[in-house]
Amino acid sequence: MTTATLLAVNDAVLQAALTGLTESPQKSLPPWLFYDQRGSQLFEQITALPEYYLTRTERAIFAAHADEIFRGLAAPVTIAELGAGTATKTGILLRAAAAQQGSVLYQPIDVSASALEAADATLAAIPGLRIQPHVANYITEPYTITRQPNTKILALYIGSSIGNFAPAEATAILHTLRSHLLPGDALLLGTDLAPGPQKPIDKLLSAYDDAAGVTAAFDKNILTRLNRDLDAGFDLDAFAHRARWNAAESRIEMHLESRTAQTVHLTGKSIAFAAGETIHTENSYKFTAAALDALLHSAGFATTRTFHDPAHTFAVTLAMAK
Repeated sequence: MTTATLLAVNDAVLQAALTGLTESPQKSLPPWLFYDQRGSQLFEQITALPEYYLTRTERAIFAAHADEIFRGLAAPVTIAELGAGTATKTGILLRAAAAQQGSVLYQPIDVSASALEAADATLAAIPGLRIQPHVANYITEPYTITRQPNTKILALYIGSSIGNFAPAEATAILHTLRSHLLPGDALLLGTDLAPGPQKPIDKLLSAYDDAAGVTAAFDKNILTRLNRDLDAGFDLDAFAHRARWNAAESRIEMHLESRTAQTVHLTGKSIAFAAGETIHTENSYKFTAAALDALLHSAGFATTRTFHDPAHTFAVTLAMAK
């Protein structure tokens, strides 16, 4: 990372921290701050936890339906992925595409350069695959998607990452993605579904507050990043990880709760915390079929087909750009 890039990243971190911690009654930090190198590593650990059903469920859907997904597309595709991370699950789709087409260009877009390097190492053995990574925060920075001759674009936004954003923000992210596409291009969207008879609230909560404490470490890593990048004064032991179900908003919320009254210093500003006051660090919205269709329609997509696991706890939706 160049000095100019590092300064730009740190400025974005500073602005996000000051806005979230000083400008509203509910203190908050945006979830993209989680994903420095350590945060990306912790998230990979989370995806392998027994409580975190989302990753293995989505992976099983891909394994069962990847060939079917690509047979349903009208032309060879170039694949671009928002928030690719280490692209562990994506390899299933890339192998299916490369096998059907003979070759495929994959364009992973992620804020973490280390995650993209890991993805490149993991996927390099796939025959016919060419990787063109792009380090960018797809929420706050512009990005590009290369269109190859005689191909359509298949955009991937998987892992229920769309669930981290409030409805207006989620719509804006998909609108921006849609602006890179032409009619007939496609989106494959992975979403976690709302609780039901086979998916009790306790199962949801344990996915975000595991017994081994990995999610707690991931949550607190956002404070570690502020200490490192901004020379902030957060005492990690003075905050506790909390996961909550907000039924009215149909979302899991992650918070860091101040264990005591305290004051934290950040670039010359003093930020006071009352005992029990929280920093809201992440949402994970859970979707009904109707809410999912409405989101896609509002962003310029039409649902073509939805794939589920047998218990209907997770959905992978293929939608076409209108």
